This record gives sequence, structure tokens and C-alpha cells, in this order.
Amino acid sequence: MDQTTFIAVFDAHWADVYRYAYRRVGAGAAEDVAEETFVAAWRRRHDLPAEPLPWLYVTARQVVANHNRATGRSTRLFARAAADTPIRAPDPAVGVVLRREIADALAGLSDNDREVLMLVGWERLSMPEAAAVMGCSTATFRVRLHRARRRLRRRLPNSVATSEPSPAIEGVQP
Repeated sequence: MDQTTFIAVFDAHWADVYRYAYRRVGAGAAEDVAEETFVAAWRRRHDLPAEPLPWLYVTARQVVANHNRATGRSTRLFARAAADTPIRAPDPAVGVVLRREIADALAGLSDNDREVLMLVGWERLSMPEAAAVMGCSTATFRVRLHRARRRLRRRLPNSVATSEPSPAIEGVQP
């Protein structure tokens, strides 16, 4: 197929391919889908059948499928990025003060209370694992953890004890 014949095919079927794409992907992407369909047709112009419209629809269908897969990936990526991004950047000074207050409160606890909190909060052990480290049953460890959290909360300033858990004290708050 020569360039003149291809231009005639383009002129005859552009609107059909565009409408096909529009019904499947909407106005925002329909033109892109139609363009990609005709780019593929240009590359394969020597293989186009005498009646190219069905072939163009098959190609447009594949382009739509590729578009939908890419859109799905982008949507999932943006959702993950939004979930990982804080709504507002915290003031670094607040984090320093919180960590200092938490460190002071932990220092005021007994060695056993501090160990119980750190096994769960910083070492990220499960209850059974932490209980094994402490040499007690899981039920006993739960009670020790509850009491240690309560003692820690009493030692923390109200601003820290009532704030949302931060990564610095994750696992220490109930």
C-alpha cells in the first residue's frame, strides 16, 4: 500500500476508530488510542487487508488493552506513593524533642520494663518470641507488656502520651 492509499484509508476510518476508542477509554485517551492504531497500521501498511476496518478494530482493541494495563499500573503506583507520603512534612525539631522525652521516660523505667518494651517495639518480636526471650509464658509476657506501657505512659509528658504513635516509639504505645 502506498502513501496515497494509506491516507485514503486514514481519512475513511479515522472517525470510526476514534469512536471505537472513545466508547472504551473516554475522551481523554481516545485520540491517543486512535493515533497509536494508525501508527501500527502505517508500519504494517503492506499487510493491511482490502477492507482494513476490522483489522483496525483488532489493533485498536489491543491498544486499548495496553492503555488499560498502563493506567492500572499508574493508578496503583500513585496510590502506593500517596499512602507512603505524609500529608504534611513534620517539623524535625518536634521529632527530636519527642525522642528525647521518650528516651528520658524509658531511662526512668526498670530494666525489665525497658526490656519488655524494647523487645516488642524495637526488636519487633512477636509476643511468643519475646516471651521466650524473657523466659515466661506468652500470657505472662502480655501482662508485663501492658504494665510496662502503662508505666511508660505515666512518665511521658501529656503531649507525647496522647499523640499518635511515631516510628520512634512504635510498639511502645498500645
